[in-house]
Amino acid sequence: MVMGSKTKIFIVLEFITGGELFDKIVNHGRMHEKEARKYFQQLINVVDYCHSRGVYHRDLKPENLLLDASGNLKVSDFGLSALSQQVRDDGLLHTSCGTPNYVAPEVLNDHGYDGTTADLWSCGVILFVLLAGYLPFDDSNLMNLYKKISAAEFSCPPWMSFGAMKLITRILDPNPMTRITIPEILEDEWFKKDYKPPVFDEKKDANLDDVEAVFKDSEQEYHVTEKKEEQPTPMNAFELISMSRGLNLGNLFDEQEFKRETRFTSKCPANEIISKIEEAVKPLGFDVHKKNYKMRLENVKAGRKGNLNVATEVFQVAPSLHMVEVRKAKGDTLEFHKFYKSLSTSLEDVVWKTEEDMQNR
Repeated sequence: MVMGSKTKIFIVLEFITGGELFDKIVNHGRMHEKEARKYFQQLINVVDYCHSRGVYHRDLKPENLLLDASGNLKVSDFGLSALSQQVRDDGLLHTSCGTPNYVAPEVLNDHGYDGTTADLWSCGVILFVLLAGYLPFDDSNLMNLYKKISAAEFSCPPWMSFGAMKLITRILDPNPMTRITIPEILEDEWFKKDYKPPVFDEKKDANLDDVEAVFKDSEQEYHVTEKKEEQPTPMNAFELISMSRGLNLGNLFDEQEFKRETRFTSKCPANEIISKIEEAVKPLGFDVHKKNYKMRLENVKAGRKGNLNVATEVFQVAPSLHMVEVRKAKGDTLEFHKFYKSLSTSLEDVVWKTEEDMQNR
């Protein structure tokens, strides 16, 4: 997760203690089929999710697959990844990159490639390595290696089951047009054995007050004090200017064109705004937690990235004018975008000007 304040950029990483999957193979050799299948299932879930967000990894290999304390697989190192915006008019990516032994044949021919099928080829190579303990394509001469990859010249070891061989052969198809797809993999009999679909169950939660304290000016010292606010937080002109999209570092990290936060103004009293928001979100399946003129909205139903949590706060710009900030605290940005569209429709009698309207004035 990347967060930006006016003075700093914060990069928050998950602490992974299990090391690389590559080290596990080096130290213990090939895996039993059940263990290899578990890791491959998790890998396909991750890659499927990335592709659904328009992200193509382009350097999948055991060295970039990490294990957490519970032995769950985590994909790392997105340094060579591409976004859907980088796809050219022909619908293809054109940058040749990746690790030679894991790269798809269409990436090598320099005529453009689909990031989805190219990533899937790398997944097939990884599955082979997990089950065989060695690479399907390997040669000290780079040109010979590329010829083997282009022709899909490999053979499975005798200890590999027929179901695994069949799946690997369908993945390592040199023709990306006939290569098996992720939906087809999810229906494969070998793959489906003991398969557990991904579940987003986020047990740990952050206190919004703690998160907000981080974004205060680092030059000042802040102490947590309990106080009651009888009026919304006042906001002056300089603070309004600082919220401009051009000055907000958070906009550097928004997913595609969707924002993680938005604002609107209202001439309604602050208490009425809070009440109207509460009325609007409860039918949408949100629990509401209020403190003064701040609200935390928690969706009881988990989405693709866990439960969507939304933070709102009412600021006083003038005695008869309030600004309402609505931002995603946790969950999926696309789900937040849909939520805000529903919310704004319900608040038509409250919203005076949206953030976009204010910027065009």
